[in-house]
Amino acid sequence: MSSTIGENIRLTIFGESHGKAIGMTLEGIPAGLRLDMEALQAFLDRRAPGRSDASTPRREADRPEFLSGVRESVVTGSPIAAVIRNTDARSGDYEALRTVPRPGHADYTAQVKYFGHQDAAGGGHFSGRLTAPLCIAGGICLQLLAGEGIRVISRIAAVGGVMDEGELTASTAEKAFPTVSEERGRAMLAAIREAGAAGDSLGGVVECAVLGLPAGLGDPIFGGMENRIAALVFGIPAVKGVEFGAGFAAAGMYGSEHNDPFLLKDGRVVTASNRAGGILGGITTGMPLVFRAAFKPTPSIAMAQRTLDLASGKETELRIGGRHDPCIVLRAVPCVEAAAALAVTDALLGRRKERS
Repeated sequence: MSSTIGENIRLTIFGESHGKAIGMTLEGIPAGLRLDMEALQAFLDRRAPGRSDASTPRREADRPEFLSGVRESVVTGSPIAAVIRNTDARSGDYEALRTVPRPGHADYTAQVKYFGHQDAAGGGHFSGRLTAPLCIAGGICLQLLAGEGIRVISRIAAVGGVMDEGELTASTAEKAFPTVSEERGRAMLAAIREAGAAGDSLGGVVECAVLGLPAGLGDPIFGGMENRIAALVFGIPAVKGVEFGAGFAAAGMYGSEHNDPFLLKDGRVVTASNRAGGILGGITTGMPLVFRAAFKPTPSIAMAQRTLDLASGKETELRIGGRHDPCIVLRAVPCVEAAAALAVTDALLGRRKERS
């Protein structure tokens, strides 16, 4: 399975949703970085299940156990390995689904790819549960970036047709529902609860901004910052689209509307607008790096769905039990931050090599 990524840092994610543990190895983090373990746990808690009536009732502590690479909270320079023990798994919820693929899930494609040998419980290695080790790695990178004056902030930009209001300029991490507008957040939460009560689900959009970036990170063509970020963001299950700056709206603009004029402010080159999202030619401009990730509705829903019994070859009706999020977007917000932090850290360390 292709679960490794990175050039200057190297991340590997392993485990299955209902296995004994999930975890990650992270190579390339410079020795001497002191980790704030309480801050890392607080970051993981934002993603953890069972914290809200708008998420799955599955309850996991999601406390990382570091096996190597960290000594007395300081990075040693060797590969960092960490695991999270699964304590609230119910594999029995999935026994009836071994030959009946759930619509919208990777059950069928995994069956074809791995000849039926994959762990299917809870989606196995394809589960959103695997974003917990992603957040361990991303949380470490967030602390490294903070030491460089770089911040990663995000918000829920849209859910169920409800759009957030206001500009993303500050962290929403301390909010129970991470939107800029409290009123719009309440409306989104109401839409999520309504969908869940009907046995259905909703998707949405997460917007992320990286502030304090220097100009010059990234490479042209295949090594651009868009490429690096998109590769990591698409590693989050349920992501179906990523756009930067004005994104798809740029296709409907004139060049005179979309171009960001350059100017000098306090001795620094900046742009009057930021429709490019802080990236030109794959390389950061020094303006805020802004992107959005679109998430599909949670595919596990209580409503009856049509599918195929692979054992009999007959069409059948499926009702999915178990515990599932009516909207994955709420818990996906820190995952998007983690992906962005990993991509930026990789590019930042690469830039240091170029200049050394």
